[in-house]
Amino acid sequence: MKNNEKPCELKVVKDDPSLEPFLGDLLLRYKRYKELKREIEMKEGGLDKFSCGYSKFGLHRCKGGLEFREWLPGAKDLYLFGDFNDWKEPGYPLQRNSFGHFYGFLPDNSDGSPAIAHASRIKLRVLTFENQWLIRNPAWATFLIQNPTSFVYDAVFWSPPEEWRYSWRHSTHTTVPNSLRIYECHIGIATNEPKVGSFVEFAEKILPRIKKLGYTAIQLMAVMEHSYYASFGYHVTNFFAVSSRYGTPEDLKLLVDEAHNLGLYVLMDIVHSHASSNSNDGLNLLDGTDYQYFHHGERGNHPEWGSRLFDYSKWEVLRFLLSNARWFLEEYHFDGFRFDGVTSMLYSHHGIGVAFSGDYKEYFGYQVDMDACVYLMLMNDILHRLYPESFLSIAEDVSGMPTLCRPVEEGGIGFDYRLGMGIPDMWIDLVTNFRDEDWDMGRIVYGLTNRRWNESTVGYVESHDQALVGDKTLAFRLMDAEMYSNMSIFVPPTDCIVRGIALHKMIRLITYALGGEGYLNFMGNEFGHPEWIDFPRAGNHFSYQYARRQWNLVEDGTLRYQHLNAFDCEMHALESEHAFCRAHLHQWITVHHNQDKVIAFEKGDGLLFVFNFHPVNSFSDYAIGVLWPGKYVLQLDSDRLNLGGFDRIDKDVEHFTRPLKQHGRPHSLQLYLPNRSCQVYYCVDLDKNR
Repeated sequence: MKNNEKPCELKVVKDDPSLEPFLGDLLLRYKRYKELKREIEMKEGGLDKFSCGYSKFGLHRCKGGLEFREWLPGAKDLYLFGDFNDWKEPGYPLQRNSFGHFYGFLPDNSDGSPAIAHASRIKLRVLTFENQWLIRNPAWATFLIQNPTSFVYDAVFWSPPEEWRYSWRHSTHTTVPNSLRIYECHIGIATNEPKVGSFVEFAEKILPRIKKLGYTAIQLMAVMEHSYYASFGYHVTNFFAVSSRYGTPEDLKLLVDEAHNLGLYVLMDIVHSHASSNSNDGLNLLDGTDYQYFHHGERGNHPEWGSRLFDYSKWEVLRFLLSNARWFLEEYHFDGFRFDGVTSMLYSHHGIGVAFSGDYKEYFGYQVDMDACVYLMLMNDILHRLYPESFLSIAEDVSGMPTLCRPVEEGGIGFDYRLGMGIPDMWIDLVTNFRDEDWDMGRIVYGLTNRRWNESTVGYVESHDQALVGDKTLAFRLMDAEMYSNMSIFVPPTDCIVRGIALHKMIRLITYALGGEGYLNFMGNEFGHPEWIDFPRAGNHFSYQYARRQWNLVEDGTLRYQHLNAFDCEMHALESEHAFCRAHLHQWITVHHNQDKVIAFEKGDGLLFVFNFHPVNSFSDYAIGVLWPGKYVLQLDSDRLNLGGFDRIDKDVEHFTRPLKQHGRPHSLQLYLPNRSCQVYYCVDLDKNR
């Protein structure tokens, strides 16, 4: 707030008077953010310097040698050892100050070479105040490799000679796209072969595919090092390190650079909500205590995830996490972040056993983790100020907390988008538990549009969550075993396949158009990938059969997967030509007729979307009210033959409005609506009408 701004003029409250009873909570949160920011400015010289901890902590080249710094308040003594001293114990001694910071300087060798060579392994030997010896990895390590003998990860000093460093060829960052169309992807499973994919393979083979489909952004999962592959990257052990199973840091730079070359915005799935409980490789028990980076005792353990929970009130934890986010933007040129597990961060109950009803009392009071909220405000504040044209943040929040996606200066937490996490659940429930003729059109419309005004949402039908083993993708739910036997174009489609392909297209498009101001798809789901994801483990004999993407299915011109893939391209092409999935667009629901199973709505400038979900009935001369008078032409038809339909609509027919008030609209169109299909029309006379 400005100095002359009255408390009641906090903008988030002015825009939503329903928040007035909770003004005190909002003001307290904002006050604590301002106070902490001011304290950081006084003690550290500002958030900018504070969030550059990676330049001070860890192992770095400096004039005449190497500097090393680590924060281990629970350690009495600390030693650095590794390949550079042939692993002789105790190792190189480090000096401790009163803040628990350990520091050491290793002079260059007599020939001018560094005392610790590039790519050599290092470890910490920690002596606790209880005189217990521990072997640990540095918290700020930027690269690790798995030891083939012990299977524990060893920190690696990554400091390649200048000629070996990746040379950036394209823009440092890509500006935020006007239309946010996200392709969520996992590097390791992005290959058709039964193996772990690499950064380089992804850049060469998958990025062009994503660009061709029409997506404007990629979201990379599992980038930060995680010793357990099957955690999908969400049990992070080493926060500043990229996962060595996909390649080197230079390889990741190549991938990001090539994505920018293709005009793709690059998001990273970042995990600051918790950390792996693995103490051999990661942060847990790093100095022998359970409360260095985390809350002490039970409060520091997530009861469902089996992981450790950060204590966001601690100075060095704030430095570590803020610097971690900044590191990936600076070092690897990521453009923005999707923050995992934000609901768990926001509340002391972590969302466990809580069914958020939308009652504002659920979002304020004692159950809110104020320290976590303030951390997120600081993070969004500094990164939006440092990268005003390129940075955006997306929150994985299922609670619907008000003000989460409002600017910090207005009293919000500062995210740009939240994920529309209720949408996949709605579709799963409808497809699984209701007959097609019992689908409620009102529920569909409400489920897709029920989001906070002036807080942007990324809508999606399915993300990686819906593809994990034990669950089913939408395509698998719709067609199940017939996906293995009845997808050939050389045999007539069965009723199951006809229904599955039709609904898969309709569900994606209506979610795209109504579900938010951005859209997300998990890789492979655009063509209806038939199987779940199951990482190699003892239970499946360490097989990669289900930890890969079967691109051959869509590339095979004899299979119907190509039709779903083609429809994905058509959707993105339509959005590029006629914006319909962006903030602040015109939207009007004209029809949601439960008996007819018809939904129609206007979107953007001149687009009319019409969906007939009826399993049997088609309708001739169906009257739909519209705002814009004039001629309408067909832009997208899910029933086209090359999209897996039956070509029941003549694409060349022009439709003209009648001056007949229908459903509150001044004009109406008479349209043919084939069953289980959707069409999008455009009013070509829109400019003339204005």
